[in-house]
Amino acid sequence: MLAIVILLIALALVFDFINGFHDAANSIATVVSTRVLSPGIAVVWAAFFNFIAAFGGGVKVANTMGKGVIQFEMLKSQGTAMVLSVIFASLVGAILWNLLTWWWGLPSSSSHALAGGLIGGTLPALGVEGLVAEGILKIALFIVLSPLIGMALGTVAMMVATWIVHRRAPSQVDKWFRRLQLLSSGIFSYSHGTNDAQKTMGIIAVVLYGTIWANRPFGVPFWVILICHAAIGLGTAFGGWRIVRTMGHNLTKLQPIGGFSAETGGGVTILAISRLGIPVSTTHTITGAIVGVGATRGTRAVRWGIAGRIVWAWVLTIPAAGAVAAAVFVATRSLLALM
Repeated sequence: MLAIVILLIALALVFDFINGFHDAANSIATVVSTRVLSPGIAVVWAAFFNFIAAFGGGVKVANTMGKGVIQFEMLKSQGTAMVLSVIFASLVGAILWNLLTWWWGLPSSSSHALAGGLIGGTLPALGVEGLVAEGILKIALFIVLSPLIGMALGTVAMMVATWIVHRRAPSQVDKWFRRLQLLSSGIFSYSHGTNDAQKTMGIIAVVLYGTIWANRPFGVPFWVILICHAAIGLGTAFGGWRIVRTMGHNLTKLQPIGGFSAETGGGVTILAISRLGIPVSTTHTITGAIVGVGATRGTRAVRWGIAGRIVWAWVLTIPAAGAVAAAVFVATRSLLALM
């Protein structure tokens, strides 16, 4: 039993690593596209802030992922084999969808891939009553709200920044915001670590407290917090360059002042929503912020065809990851029945 639990925790950390790898574009696309940092330095910068979020990010999102999507007590009552099967299927569904969208260069949501995996893995195991409707509705609501909030804050930040410096020479503005973008990219990377690393913490907590620690109250140990932030930071350090091109170059053209505004708007949005304990997509949020910044120069400044492809990836993420997870669960249970 212990060996299986360790292997499943390792698989969760693989998802966490892929999450960082897949979402590296969110953290570095703007700072790379504005040529403030080289790609190599940018990913190290982002990975550092991903990790230090372990010391101030909290665990509200982790608790939501652990007990706010599936009925944890109901799952635990079905026995350790059921817990392990559901979580294994959930992680495989999320990992496969993340890898596919990385290969296609689409910035889909790792958060929603994991939520979709949990839903898909739970339905054939427990039925609809095994899901927490309120938690799923919150996640679905913020699929729409997070990019809109990011877009609004990105637009406001761009307008305010432009007004403040409108009498300054372009070269001076560029110089200032190249420095400020180091701060804004750090803020966004910190927010990315705060929200996204916690999702894996929630999954690991379900594994631990649903099996070998079934007699203990649900929680997130500090060592789990550390290894999850380390895994996502390491994944970010390896970077997902296909998505960087989509986010930083193809969606709209950014200058340092625009990069600063997008990162600040997106980072503030994610930090605020994380405090509410809601798993939100950093991908959706920064995309909305970038579009908001681009739209301040007119609607033609945004390549809406690219934006449309991104939206389709968002729409498909939960059902696609869920379908894979459901298939994996059924196959796993059938295989175990034959053994």
